Amino acid sequence: MTNKAMLLQDLAAEILEQKICPQLAAGAKNLVMGDGSPDADIVFIGEAPGKNEDEQGLPFVGAAGKFLNEMLASVGMERSDVYITNIVKYRPPNNRDPLPEEKTEFWPFLLRQLAIIQPKVIVTLGRHSMEYFLPNAKISAIHGQPKRIHLEADGEEFEWVIMPLFHPAAALYNGAMRETLLEDFAKLPAVVKQIQTRDNVLKIMTE
Repeated sequence: MTNKAMLLQDLAAEILEQKICPQLAAGAKNLVMGDGSPDADIVFIGEAPGKNEDEQGLPFVGAAGKFLNEMLASVGMERSDVYITNIVKYRPPNNRDPLPEEKTEFWPFLLRQLAIIQPKVIVTLGRHSMEYFLPNAKISAIHGQPKRIHLEADGEEFEWVIMPLFHPAAALYNGAMRETLLEDFAKLPAVVKQIQTRDNVLKIMTE
Protein backbone atom coordinates (compact mmCIF):
# COMPACT_ATOMS: atom_id res chain seq x y z
CA MET A 1 0.00 0.00 0.00
CA THR A 2 1.32 3.45 -0.93
CA ASN A 3 1.84 6.16 1.63
CA LYS A 4 -1.06 8.17 0.16
CA ALA A 5 -3.40 5.17 0.38
CA MET A 6 -2.43 4.70 4.05
CA LEU A 7 -3.03 8.38 4.79
CA LEU A 8 -6.49 8.16 3.17
CA GLN A 9 -7.26 5.09 5.32
CA ASP A 10 -6.19 7.00 8.42
CA LEU A 11 -8.45 9.89 7.41
CA ALA A 12 -11.44 7.51 7.08
CA ALA A 13 -10.65 6.09 10.53
CA GLU A 14 -10.57 9.63 11.93
CA ILE A 15 -14.05 10.38 10.51
CA LEU A 16 -15.38 7.28 12.29
CA GLU A 17 -13.55 8.05 15.54
CA GLN A 18 -14.74 11.65 15.62
CA LYS A 19 -18.32 10.56 14.87
CA ILE A 20 -18.76 13.09 12.06
CA CYS A 21 -22.47 13.60 11.22
CA PRO A 22 -23.68 10.95 13.72
CA GLN A 23 -27.33 11.20 12.58
CA LEU A 24 -26.36 10.46 8.97
CA ALA A 25 -24.01 7.71 10.09
CA ALA A 26 -26.78 6.06 12.11
CA GLY A 27 -28.95 5.68 9.01
CA ALA A 28 -26.15 4.61 6.65
CA LYS A 29 -24.61 1.18 6.06
CA ASN A 30 -21.17 2.42 5.03
CA LEU A 31 -18.82 5.35 5.16
CA VAL A 32 -18.24 6.02 1.45
CA MET A 33 -14.76 7.53 1.44
CA GLY A 34 -13.67 7.31 -2.19
CA ASP A 35 -12.53 5.07 -5.02
CA GLY A 36 -9.67 5.04 -7.51
CA SER A 37 -6.00 5.96 -7.52
CA PRO A 38 -4.52 7.99 -4.62
CA ASP A 39 -1.95 9.21 -7.20
CA ALA A 40 -4.60 10.46 -9.65
CA ASP A 41 -4.18 13.68 -11.64
CA ILE A 42 -7.96 14.16 -11.60
CA VAL A 43 -10.32 14.00 -8.60
CA PHE A 44 -14.10 13.97 -9.17
CA ILE A 45 -16.30 15.26 -6.36
CA GLY A 46 -20.05 14.66 -6.17
CA GLU A 47 -22.45 15.60 -3.39
CA ALA A 48 -23.30 12.45 -1.35
CA PRO A 49 -23.71 8.68 -1.76
CA GLY A 50 -27.04 7.19 -2.90
CA LYS A 51 -28.58 3.78 -2.17
CA ASN A 52 -26.19 1.70 -4.34
CA GLU A 53 -23.18 3.62 -3.07
CA ASP A 54 -24.21 3.11 0.56
CA GLU A 55 -24.67 -0.63 0.03
CA GLN A 56 -21.34 -1.13 -1.78
CA GLY A 57 -19.31 1.46 0.14
CA LEU A 58 -18.15 2.98 -3.17
CA PRO A 59 -19.04 6.30 -4.83
CA PHE A 60 -20.83 6.56 -8.19
CA VAL A 61 -21.79 2.91 -8.73
CA GLY A 62 -25.45 3.50 -9.69
CA ALA A 63 -26.88 4.83 -12.98
CA ALA A 64 -24.99 8.15 -12.71
CA GLY A 65 -21.81 6.18 -12.04
CA LYS A 66 -22.30 4.14 -15.21
CA PHE A 67 -22.52 7.34 -17.20
CA LEU A 68 -19.40 8.65 -15.44
CA ASN A 69 -17.62 5.44 -16.50
CA GLU A 70 -18.81 6.04 -20.08
CA MET A 71 -17.46 9.59 -20.03
CA LEU A 72 -14.12 8.38 -18.67
CA ALA A 73 -13.94 5.80 -21.47
CA SER A 74 -14.71 8.55 -24.02
CA VAL A 75 -11.38 10.23 -23.12
CA GLY A 76 -9.46 6.95 -22.81
CA MET A 77 -9.58 6.67 -19.03
CA GLU A 78 -10.90 4.23 -16.42
CA ARG A 79 -11.97 4.63 -12.80
CA SER A 80 -8.60 3.27 -11.69
CA ASP A 81 -6.89 6.27 -13.39
CA VAL A 82 -8.80 8.87 -11.36
CA TYR A 83 -10.11 9.33 -7.81
CA ILE A 84 -13.84 9.72 -7.11
CA THR A 85 -15.42 10.99 -3.91
CA ASN A 86 -18.23 13.16 -2.51
CA ILE A 87 -18.33 16.11 -0.12
CA VAL A 88 -20.62 14.19 2.27
CA LYS A 89 -19.47 10.62 2.93
CA TYR A 90 -22.72 9.12 4.27
CA ARG A 91 -25.98 8.61 2.40
CA PRO A 92 -28.65 11.16 3.40
CA PRO A 93 -32.07 9.56 4.18
CA ASN A 94 -34.18 8.93 1.05
CA ASN A 95 -31.42 10.43 -1.11
CA ARG A 96 -32.34 13.97 -0.07
CA ASP A 97 -29.85 16.76 -0.78
CA PRO A 98 -27.12 17.03 1.85
CA LEU A 99 -27.80 19.83 4.35
CA PRO A 100 -25.44 22.83 4.56
CA GLU A 101 -24.32 21.79 8.08
CA GLU A 102 -23.54 18.26 6.85
CA LYS A 103 -21.40 19.62 4.04
CA THR A 104 -19.69 22.02 6.45
CA GLU A 105 -18.85 19.17 8.84
CA PHE A 106 -17.28 17.05 6.10
CA TRP A 107 -15.55 19.94 4.28
CA PRO A 108 -12.25 19.87 6.28
CA PHE A 109 -11.94 16.13 5.58
CA LEU A 110 -12.49 16.67 1.86
CA LEU A 111 -9.74 19.30 1.85
CA ARG A 112 -7.42 16.90 3.64
CA GLN A 113 -8.26 14.19 1.08
CA LEU A 114 -7.25 16.59 -1.68
CA ALA A 115 -4.08 17.61 0.19
CA ILE A 116 -3.07 13.93 0.34
CA ILE A 117 -3.83 13.16 -3.33
CA GLN A 118 -2.62 16.51 -4.75
CA PRO A 119 -4.46 16.25 -8.07
CA LYS A 120 -3.79 18.46 -11.08
CA VAL A 121 -7.52 19.06 -11.63
CA ILE A 122 -10.53 18.88 -9.31
CA VAL A 123 -13.75 18.21 -11.20
CA THR A 124 -16.86 19.18 -9.26
CA LEU A 125 -19.98 17.27 -10.32
CA GLY A 126 -23.08 19.38 -9.76
CA ARG A 127 -23.63 22.60 -7.86
CA HIS A 128 -23.39 21.12 -4.33
CA SER A 129 -19.67 20.46 -4.62
CA MET A 130 -18.98 23.43 -6.91
CA GLU A 131 -20.36 26.06 -4.52
CA TYR A 132 -17.75 25.28 -1.87
CA PHE A 133 -14.86 25.84 -4.26
CA LEU A 134 -16.45 28.60 -6.33
CA PRO A 135 -18.95 30.45 -4.11
CA ASN A 136 -21.53 32.60 -5.93
CA ALA A 137 -20.78 30.94 -9.28
CA LYS A 138 -23.62 29.65 -11.46
CA ILE A 139 -22.93 26.21 -12.93
CA SER A 140 -24.97 27.04 -16.05
CA ALA A 141 -22.57 29.92 -16.75
CA ILE A 142 -19.17 28.33 -15.96
CA HIS A 143 -19.51 24.59 -16.62
CA GLY A 144 -16.51 23.17 -18.48
CA GLN A 145 -14.34 26.22 -17.69
CA PRO A 146 -11.25 25.57 -15.54
CA LYS A 147 -10.70 28.08 -12.70
CA ARG A 148 -7.53 28.43 -10.61
CA ILE A 149 -8.14 28.92 -6.88
CA HIS A 150 -6.18 28.98 -3.60
CA LEU A 151 -7.36 27.08 -0.52
CA GLU A 152 -5.82 26.11 2.80
CA ALA A 153 -5.75 22.49 3.91
CA ASP A 154 -3.94 21.12 6.97
CA GLY A 155 -2.28 24.51 7.54
CA GLU A 156 -0.78 24.57 4.04
CA GLU A 157 -1.95 26.69 1.10
CA PHE A 158 -2.69 24.88 -2.15
CA GLU A 159 -3.28 26.19 -5.65
CA TRP A 160 -5.85 24.02 -7.40
CA VAL A 161 -7.58 24.05 -10.76
CA ILE A 162 -11.32 23.51 -10.43
CA MET A 163 -13.38 22.39 -13.42
CA PRO A 164 -17.13 22.48 -12.70
CA LEU A 165 -19.32 20.01 -14.62
CA PHE A 166 -23.01 19.21 -14.43
CA HIS A 167 -23.83 16.14 -12.33
CA PRO A 168 -24.05 12.94 -14.42
CA ALA A 169 -27.48 12.24 -12.87
CA ALA A 170 -28.80 15.40 -14.57
CA ALA A 171 -27.95 13.91 -17.97
CA LEU A 172 -29.63 10.53 -17.49
CA TYR A 173 -32.99 11.70 -18.88
CA ASN A 174 -31.85 14.79 -20.76
CA GLY A 175 -30.18 14.27 -24.15
CA ALA A 176 -28.99 17.88 -24.50
CA MET A 177 -27.39 17.81 -21.04
CA ARG A 178 -25.72 14.52 -21.93
CA GLU A 179 -24.12 16.10 -25.01
CA THR A 180 -22.98 19.11 -22.96
CA LEU A 181 -21.37 16.86 -20.35
CA LEU A 182 -19.57 14.79 -22.99
CA GLU A 183 -18.29 17.99 -24.67
CA ASP A 184 -17.06 19.40 -21.35
CA PHE A 185 -15.50 16.07 -20.43
CA ALA A 186 -13.59 15.95 -23.71
CA LYS A 187 -11.62 19.04 -22.59
CA LEU A 188 -10.21 17.32 -19.49
CA PRO A 189 -7.08 15.65 -20.97
CA ALA A 190 -5.97 18.95 -22.55
CA VAL A 191 -6.50 20.81 -19.24
CA VAL A 192 -4.36 18.26 -17.36
CA LYS A 193 -1.65 18.44 -20.06
CA GLN A 194 -1.64 22.24 -19.93
CA ILE A 195 -1.20 22.21 -16.15
CA GLN A 196 1.60 19.61 -16.36
CA THR A 197 3.38 21.71 -18.99
CA ARG A 198 2.99 24.85 -16.88
CA ASP A 199 4.25 23.03 -13.76
CA ASN A 200 7.25 21.68 -15.68
CA VAL A 201 8.09 25.16 -16.96
CA LEU A 202 7.84 26.59 -13.41
CA LYS A 203 10.03 23.75 -12.10
CA ILE A 204 12.72 24.42 -14.71
CA MET A 205 12.58 28.15 -13.96
CA THR A 206 13.03 27.60 -10.20
CA GLU A 207 15.76 24.95 -10.39
